[in-house]
Amino acid sequence: MKLVICEKPKVAEKIAFAIGAGKATKKILHNVPYYEVERQGEKIAVVSAVGHLYTLRQAVSEEERQWPVFSVEWAPVYEVEKDADYAKNYLDAIKSLSKNADEFISACDFDIEGSLIGYNVIRFACGSNDGKRMKFSTLTPDELENAYIERGELDLPNALAGEARHILDWFYGINLSRALMSSIRSAGKHQIMSIGRVQGPALAILARKEKEIGSFVPQPYWEVSCVAKGITLLHTHGRFAKREEAQKALASSAPQGTVQKIDRKEYLQPAPPPFDLTSLQVEAYRVFGFAPALTLELAQSLYEASMISYPRTSSQKLPPKLNLKKIIEAVSKIPPYAQLSSGLLAAGRTVPVEGKKEDPAHPAIHPTGIYRKMSEREMRLYDLIVRRFLSCFGEAAVREAQKVVVLSGTETYSAAGNRTVKQGWLDIYGPYVKLEEVSLPQFSEGEAVRLSSFKMQEKKTQPPKRYTPASLVSELERLGLGTKATRAVVVETLFKRGYAEGASIKVTPFGMAVYDALSKIAPEILDEKLTRNLEEEMEKIQDGENEKKAIEDGKRMLEKILSKFEGKEKDVGLDLLSGLKKKEMGDSLLGPCKKCGKGELRVIRSKLGKQFVGCSSYPECTATYPLPQNAKIKWLEKNCPSCSTPVIRVTRKGKKTFEMCLEPSCETKKGWSKNTADNGEKKAKTAAKKGKRE
Repeated sequence: MKLVICEKPKVAEKIAFAIGAGKATKKILHNVPYYEVERQGEKIAVVSAVGHLYTLRQAVSEEERQWPVFSVEWAPVYEVEKDADYAKNYLDAIKSLSKNADEFISACDFDIEGSLIGYNVIRFACGSNDGKRMKFSTLTPDELENAYIERGELDLPNALAGEARHILDWFYGINLSRALMSSIRSAGKHQIMSIGRVQGPALAILARKEKEIGSFVPQPYWEVSCVAKGITLLHTHGRFAKREEAQKALASSAPQGTVQKIDRKEYLQPAPPPFDLTSLQVEAYRVFGFAPALTLELAQSLYEASMISYPRTSSQKLPPKLNLKKIIEAVSKIPPYAQLSSGLLAAGRTVPVEGKKEDPAHPAIHPTGIYRKMSEREMRLYDLIVRRFLSCFGEAAVREAQKVVVLSGTETYSAAGNRTVKQGWLDIYGPYVKLEEVSLPQFSEGEAVRLSSFKMQEKKTQPPKRYTPASLVSELERLGLGTKATRAVVVETLFKRGYAEGASIKVTPFGMAVYDALSKIAPEILDEKLTRNLEEEMEKIQDGENEKKAIEDGKRMLEKILSKFEGKEKDVGLDLLSGLKKKEMGDSLLGPCKKCGKGELRVIRSKLGKQFVGCSSYPECTATYPLPQNAKIKWLEKNCPSCSTPVIRVTRKGKKTFEMCLEPSCETKKGWSKNTADNGEKKAKTAAKKGKRE
């Protein structure tokens, strides 16, 4: 008997019916379904794992909370994880079936994780060191049968690279996380924390951006513009750094202008390449707001339904061996895409636009032509994938760039436009494309034009934009950190640990405290180069290099890092504790207290319902400030240049929003009326002095 081991139950069913020519007998063993197939006189059993059936754990002889610890062993996942009891039945079923098998075939996903899942099952559950490997990128019957027929030797290099990755991730994750938790415990707080080989650099990317935004000082600039034939023209100088220069340009302009130059140029705009996983995650976030992890989950579901190819790919290539014409023909039978596909076939367009990125294991994400009922979110992602795939075969769009330059007095003004002349691939992917369509009125060189509405506007430079979950995943890929399958998980972990928050990702005070503490004591944890070097070593394992070398190299680096914590745990813990307190205070936090220099000012509500500002170090510090009542208070993360107290924004329903510092006697408040802030301040101040706090 041959035993085929799959990664998930749905895949096991599809493989069984594919290699059994549509015939397979479903049976139950240890409450787990498996399939029996007869093929050319051979008996075949097809059974499923449920992801990783084995996981790493600390060797039982080691003390549970100690660090550093490098003694690990593989164990059934149900013995290690509390919510993995279901896995025992699957392992028992595989062990029972393996007793009668003389060949073991791994049909798990063809990537590092899938290879490791199959390898662990064959060596631990089946007790064999030998096996075969099926390789496929779609779950269509033809490809699955072909993968069975052409099965090769077990891909040990991939499996060993996966094992090394798991071991190093365990070493770094467990030891560094224990070092952090031990540090914060030494400061008197029990807190679940984590940091890891990729998580550290990911946090550093966000924290550096946060500090860049925090230190950003807006710079004023001026733009000069006018209007001609109903369109706005900007001064060709662009931004004026000095008001006087902008005023001079405005004064030197005249209402009667002359067209100096007209440029109209057509250019070809080819379709974007087919999706790899990262570009799919970025596009799905832009179009639908789907988090990267959700996009991967939906794509995996579509793959298991045989509707798209394997999503965990880095490729932007669609090789001819896929029989692309056949796929387009299959898609043409799906009503929403019938006309689009038929148009491509009629024009003989079966050669796609491709990108530069390659993946030796899988092609770019593409539909298979199989169509089934889907959820609403799956349908949206499926439509995005199909249209992107079909658009790769479309004609290039033709666009026209336009520019006009007008002389006004001694000054020149210009306007630019861009319009689509021929749709091409935009007819297919158009619903998901945002192209600026601006057509300029008709101008001719030497033409006299009337200019009006001359304007000088003062503006300010804007701080750098924060990362989104999708753009952070893209940045991790650019830097060579993590894998296509794990980057979204890393981003989610930053949120779960309370290090980051928001769709436009902001590092929390706690996350910043973790970053600052690690920067001081062990900056290597945050260093993307160290992580990338380890990634490169693990990639070499796939090319046949020694697995043990990569593990030992990573272990030595980690030992050096961990030695830096010795004797400094309490200092690190106090820094972490300060950041955690700031996070817990949330929006009520108004900055450091200048009176005691230790505590944090925050909004407090008395038992009487009045709000005021007090110090977190109360009763040691009794600093208080009155606040407007029935108002939302937000710290603007800056201090008053006159009195150095925090500046806040006050928002009240039905009243004008204003900014003020906390100090009532500040020079900036001279001349304020009694009602400027709120006549409830006196009561709030009284409540603060009495310490009536909630």
